Amino acid sequence: MTNSPIALEIEPVGRVVGGRGEAFDDHWGSVEATIELDPERFTPEALAGLEDFSHLEVVYHFHLVPEEKVETGARHPRNRQDWPLVGIFAQRGKNRPNRIGVSRCRLLGVDGLTVRVAGLDAIDGTPVLDIKPYMSEFGPRGDLRQPEWSTELMGEYF
Repeated sequence: MTNSPIALEIEPVGRVVGGRGEAFDDHWGSVEATIELDPERFTPEALAGLEDFSHLEVVYHFHLVPEEKVETGARHPRNRQDWPLVGIFAQRGKNRPNRIGVSRCRLLGVDGLTVRVAGLDAIDGTPVLDIKPYMSEFGPRGDLRQPEWSTELMGEYF
């Protein structure tokens, strides 16, 4: 594997509108927001059939995380010393190397270029890179395993 960086140009498909103005760690489940698609690039046809799904996967950019806050090594999740020191790829924090977030949320409705959602853990103004319908076949197969600290961390997240 080479160490040469690959330059990618990714143009957001839209933006999050509404919901929270600031990121807080917990209680995202009842937060409602919309995703407004870019009308210069898309027509409502791009969302045809999406309303037949109950949930979405949304890929977005943590645009407010400054470069100097990006983590590349290990840290204690939420800076809690009672939780283990784990690598950035063993957690879902926002200070990731490429600042990319992925979230599953409930689809509340589609109207034109507007997608209404609940439980999307992205703040107002967040650039949305992609929207995908959640299909159970893409969910995990087999038994799931995760450490106790992560279950505790997520206890009140949604």
